[in-house]
Amino acid sequence: MADDLALLLRRAGFGPTPSELAAAKIAGYDATVATLTAPTAPDVGALLSPMPVLEPDPLAGLSNPTDAQRAKASVERWEQTKRITQWWLDRLTVADHQTREKLWFFWHGHWATSVRKVIRPQLMFLQHRSLRSSLDFAVMAHKMITDPALVSWLDGQTNTRDAPNENLGRELMELFMLGIGRYTERDVKAAGRALTGWKIDYDGARTFFSPAAHDAGKKNILGVTRNFDAHSLVDYLLKQDRCPAYIAERLWFRYASSTEPIPKSTRDSMVYAFPNSASMLRKLFEDDAFLASAGTLVKQPTEWFVGAMRQLGLRPGELSDDMLDYSLNGLERLGQLPFAPPSVEGWPAGAEWLTVGAAHTRLNFAGRIAQLVHAQRLTPESMAHILTIDTWTNRTYAALKATTDPQRLLTLGLASPEYLVT
Repeated sequence: MADDLALLLRRAGFGPTPSELAAAKIAGYDATVATLTAPTAPDVGALLSPMPVLEPDPLAGLSNPTDAQRAKASVERWEQTKRITQWWLDRLTVADHQTREKLWFFWHGHWATSVRKVIRPQLMFLQHRSLRSSLDFAVMAHKMITDPALVSWLDGQTNTRDAPNENLGRELMELFMLGIGRYTERDVKAAGRALTGWKIDYDGARTFFSPAAHDAGKKNILGVTRNFDAHSLVDYLLKQDRCPAYIAERLWFRYASSTEPIPKSTRDSMVYAFPNSASMLRKLFEDDAFLASAGTLVKQPTEWFVGAMRQLGLRPGELSDDMLDYSLNGLERLGQLPFAPPSVEGWPAGAEWLTVGAAHTRLNFAGRIAQLVHAQRLTPESMAHILTIDTWTNRTYAALKATTDPQRLLTLGLASPEYLVT
């Protein structure tokens, strides 16, 4: 049961501290699942890292900025992006409601939108707040379909009845709500028409609807003909049997196994709780298939970094400028920098994180993190306690036992297979 609890806490959050694991052992598995997915106490830890308030975009209000103003704005936008990224990593580290934070991070990867193209961190942060404020997937889908960052990311502002752009309509069905192969090209074209008319007010950081640019004609989508618009299209897709099944599969993919398909009974149980994603997670954590997937899921780079910060008593919000830059660059080299997923498909999973190049980067990164810890004495056993690792394999234990330098020992522990795979 203790191993089951450690697995649960590792998967549900970003890495439990020894005290959190000890508390879970006292409460038991079922009570811990209930607390994780429906916390009743206030998140005192999150209060340590309140949301920042961003200044307006530096080019807001300038209709014809000079080259110098553009150059200055580029620097300011990068600083703003760096600020919200540091804040988010810090929030993930100090928050008590780890499952909620992990779920919002999951949704960021699901509705994958990157500041690399959106450019304005204000829009990315607005999307972040929208995800946090969505009570369930249905509410979230309605917010996202007119979210200025997502609309900009998928060129929705160029989608008019005279110049259709199908990017957003295609991804809405393929990646966000139904899954690949659940629609035809005719459905994509019709969905694109339904989404016409939404424009972006960049200065105001908002979208607005232009009736003149909207195609108000009838559209046939998945066999039904109506005057679909953005929100009636979302409502229609939410009612498709495939939608809750697809979301259950995506949660399974990220929380249980990126290689094995979700068992039908597990999916059916999760579908029953749709559209409440926290309740869907509860069904997943209570399912025997979840516990049977132990030892098969590779930590994503952000999980690995935030987990190390939590367990070593460090905070991204208190890193020196040099270490913060190193950390953000390290996460980017590992392939997962928050607010900058590589494509609309989000981040990869599984063995994608275990390349030779990533191993070298992770070892160096672990070494820099270890240098922040003032450990005078450390053994493989005490390190396993700190990192909440169940046990070392004989091979890893032999390597750790041969190391006497505490920082070197910690570096090897953070880069070990036992720490990377849950």
